[in-house]
Amino acid sequence: MPKSLILTFFLVLCCPLVGQGIWEYEEERSAYLDLVWEYHLDNFSQRNYSRGVETLFRSFEEKTKKLLVPGKRRKAGIKIYTNSGSGIATPTALVKAVIDKLVQRGFKRSELFVLDVSERDLRNSGFIPLLSKKANEVTFEGVPVYILETKNYYDEIWYHENPLPSQSQLAHSAELIGGYGEEKGVSDRKSYLAKPLITDVDFWINLPMALDNQIFGITGALVNATLWAISNRERFFISPANGPIAIAEIAAIPELKSGWVFSIISLERYQFIGGPIFNSLYTRSEPLLWMSINPVVLDALVMERINYHKKENGFAKIVRNIRVFNYAQSLGLGHYNRNKIHWIHLP
Repeated sequence: MPKSLILTFFLVLCCPLVGQGIWEYEEERSAYLDLVWEYHLDNFSQRNYSRGVETLFRSFEEKTKKLLVPGKRRKAGIKIYTNSGSGIATPTALVKAVIDKLVQRGFKRSELFVLDVSERDLRNSGFIPLLSKKANEVTFEGVPVYILETKNYYDEIWYHENPLPSQSQLAHSAELIGGYGEEKGVSDRKSYLAKPLITDVDFWINLPMALDNQIFGITGALVNATLWAISNRERFFISPANGPIAIAEIAAIPELKSGWVFSIISLERYQFIGGPIFNSLYTRSEPLLWMSINPVVLDALVMERINYHKKENGFAKIVRNIRVFNYAQSLGLGHYNRNKIHWIHLP
C-alpha cells in the first residue's frame, strides 16, 4: 500500500492500474477517454432523471462491456457535492435515480453509500434528516450516508503528502483530521483520503456540480473527487499555489482511479460568478446530463459554459484551470481537447 507520494508516483508511472476496482488495467480505461455521453432531460422530475440515468448506464455498459453490478466486494459508492448548500447541491432526484438503477442491477441498499464532507450541508441539501427528525442511523433512501467530518472514514495509511503546510497550528490540524500522533509539521502536510472509495468498493460514481471557484477556477468533477473528499483541504484554499498539483495527484492515485467508473454532472443549475458561495443571480439551467470516464474533459466543457456566461455579463473569463488540466492530463486522467471528443447523444 502506498505510504508516501513517491510510492504513489511510482505506481502511477510504472505499473498497470493497481487496485481491484472496475478498471483492472490502465489500457481499459484509456480506451474510452474520448467519450462524452449527453442526455437531454424533458424536465427535472424524478421520473425524467430515472429515465436518463438508466439510458446512460445502459449505453456505458454496451460501449465498455463493463456491467454496473456487484463484484467481489459487493459495494458501490456515490460521491455527491453539497458544499454550496441546497442552492447548488447534487440534485436529490439524480442521486435517487442512481441508487434505484444500482439496486435494479443487484445491489442491496445496505451495499451502497452516499459520501460527502459536511453534516450541516448534507442536512440542508436534503440528504439526511433535519435535526428535528433524528434517526437511529443516517441514511438517504435507505442507503447509508458517510459524513467525512466525523473522521470515521479516514485511515492513516491512505494519505496525500504535500510539502505545503496549512496555516493552522498542529492542534487545529489534529482536531480536523483526527490526528495520528505524528510529530509537529508532518501531520500538517498530510491530507487523509476517503478510505471507502479506495478499499471498500467495486466501483464508485462521482456526481459533481458545476460552479466557478475564485481560487481554482471551477469546481467540477476533479475537485469534487479530490479536495472535497480529503481531510486538511483548507491549506490548499489558504495557499492555493500547490492546489492544482494536489488535485491531479490525488485523482491519479491508482487505487482511487481504478474504482472511479465515471462522473455524471447535471446542468439543472450551475453558477458562473461568486462560487463556491451560492448566488441565484448568477446561475443558469439547462436540461442536460453529461457523463464521462474522463473528468478533465468534463471540467473543460463546464469551464466553456461558465466562460460564455461570464463574457455575456461582462466578467473576465477563467484561465487558471489550464494548470489543473495540464497536470491531470500528464498523469493519464484524460485530455481536455474538445476536438477529440466523441459525443454520444442519447434521446
